[in-house]
Amino acid sequence: MYYNNNTLNVEKLDSIIFYKIDRAIRTYRQFAQARLKALGHQITIDQWLVIKCLIENPKIQQNEISELVFKDAASVNRMINLLVEAKYLKRKINKSDRRKMDILVTKKALEAIDAMDQVIPTNRATALNGLTHEEMQVATKVMTQIASNCKK
Repeated sequence: MYYNNNTLNVEKLDSIIFYKIDRAIRTYRQFAQARLKALGHQITIDQWLVIKCLIENPKIQQNEISELVFKDAASVNRMINLLVEAKYLKRKINKSDRRKMDILVTKKALEAIDAMDQVIPTNRATALNGLTHEEMQVATKVMTQIASNCKK
């Protein structure tokens, strides 16, 4: 069946706030990833997030990482496997529960994160250029409220 925009009340994608939010996030991630890669960093932004979660929460389990980085368990497992293979992480049997594996951050990962953390503020500043402190506060409040509304 053929639909004509003149006969249907079709909402345009660019008028949907969630489309704009998603586009902004995806555009930023592509921009930031390209800048990191240009500087020789091989870790993806998603992998950076996983490593940062482990640095901030050394005893965290894989399912908790999934929640913090907004990825399904299978995606996080694949990322962790790749990071272990590349020697950024290592797995070790948990001393108190041998059925569990602890995921440890290696020196190589710490060095990579430290180097990336030198670039990331510049990436963020570029993306946020022209926004006032007040606009950032409003945006933060709006995003927090949307997330809260969706958890109810």
